[in-house]
Amino acid sequence: MDRDRTLTAAAVDALIADGHIIVIFEDFVLQLDSWLGKHPGGRLAILHMVGKDATDEMKAYHTPATCKTMKAFRIGLKPPGIWTNRTPPIRRGSDQTPQENPPPATATEFPGGNAAAYTDWAENREVDKDTEGFPSLCPKVQEEIAQKYRALHQRVRDEGFYECPYLEYGKELARYTTLFAASMIALRYEWYMTSACFLGLFWHQVMFSAHDAAHGAITGNFKVDSLIALFVADFCCGLSIGWWKSSHNVHHLITNHPEHDPDIQNVPLFATSPSFFRGIRSSYYDFTFAWDAVADFMVPYQKYTYYPIMGIARFNLYLLSWLHVLSAKSASLGSSKAWWIRPVEMAFMSCYWYIFGYLLLWCTLPTWTIRVAFVLVSHIVTMPLHVQITLSHWGMSTSELSESESFAQRQLRTTMDVDCPRWLDFIHGGLQFQAVHHLFPRVPRHNLRKVQVLVKEFCASTGIPYTLLGFVDGNSKVLGRLGEVGEQVRHLVNCQKYMAHFSGVDGLH
Repeated sequence: MDRDRTLTAAAVDALIADGHIIVIFEDFVLQLDSWLGKHPGGRLAILHMVGKDATDEMKAYHTPATCKTMKAFRIGLKPPGIWTNRTPPIRRGSDQTPQENPPPATATEFPGGNAAAYTDWAENREVDKDTEGFPSLCPKVQEEIAQKYRALHQRVRDEGFYECPYLEYGKELARYTTLFAASMIALRYEWYMTSACFLGLFWHQVMFSAHDAAHGAITGNFKVDSLIALFVADFCCGLSIGWWKSSHNVHHLITNHPEHDPDIQNVPLFATSPSFFRGIRSSYYDFTFAWDAVADFMVPYQKYTYYPIMGIARFNLYLLSWLHVLSAKSASLGSSKAWWIRPVEMAFMSCYWYIFGYLLLWCTLPTWTIRVAFVLVSHIVTMPLHVQITLSHWGMSTSELSESESFAQRQLRTTMDVDCPRWLDFIHGGLQFQAVHHLFPRVPRHNLRKVQVLVKEFCASTGIPYTLLGFVDGNSKVLGRLGEVGEQVRHLVNCQKYMAHFSGVDGLH
């Protein structure tokens, strides 16, 4: 095979139609069929890039050394000029014909009581808002943005922002040790609820470092960072870092897409987009989130249930963690580089439950009342972490504009940063710089405040809005979004009842 031949767009389309995994990287056409089942980041991270120029995504999530190995998969060169992105087959449903994303529809007149028409109207209204508020989706304009982002990325490298400030992690380690020691001392003196509070604070703080390590942002070495992440998340906190990486990689690539981003697929408890009204098929969970009577009841009140549910969200993470490590998805991450992660996860999570569940709860605490209270207090104390995780996305756009939209613009359109003074950075753990982090996920969090200055300059030069709100205003934006979608559901339910009463038609589900 001549790997230096130029492949036409039609030839690439034909390869995709035949089921091959074709991705554009720089000037190369890559065929990743043999790598699909070995990718440590999971199959979906690759499948969402099929037919697309994934240069920016691949360079953002991989080290330069790893990117060099990509060229081994090339089968030819892309045609000269701007590559027109195709819609990946995983995002086409049953239609497997290679296609470009059609231009976004426009909102029409408010469509009375028809639920399907109303959902379309609500979606198109958000598309119109985004289309008006962001740079043109013209491929030439988006290519100019991509070129400026690449120059920005090079500047981030040149100024040393990928270099980890290990002294800062020394301070982090001192804080984690202090919190855990305080919990154990309080436990020794039978100040059980005080111990529970400090344990919850320990979990809250230490998970920030698991996040950093899972992104390869501490040492840059896959095995070392994976071991750090496994120890912190699985052993210290009982949460599967493998599950987190599997879902988080997809979240970063297709942020806030109702059908594909698992981080916003929370029906029937929450709905952040009217797209959920018609029910969606999750490509991550391979499961249909049907809109039902429970969603009719819960979603209208979601702005009131948001904080209480965030208070007990950790229990759901335990369930998702074990479902992942026992699943075929976890077993499939079996490349020579990552085969050992699954058994280590099982061992570390079992150790967590032996220490926390048996030695602490069962053997140390004296009564069932204290055991239940200890569990609730320690887990509710971690609520700010769950609020922080959702804060930067749940109030932002969930619309799908065009496959021509650049990586940088999509990340800034769907992600918000939270403004806070430098001395409060340890509370937010770097998650307050989510927009910056989404542009440069491997940059150590202690450098994100410095990179933020460069991102603001980038946004000013490209015309992309940069959303930066204080913590209170950010919470208000999320609650406003939840309230808006909840009110839409309330309206549709009332229309449904009216239609059912007068015509026997069930308009919503």
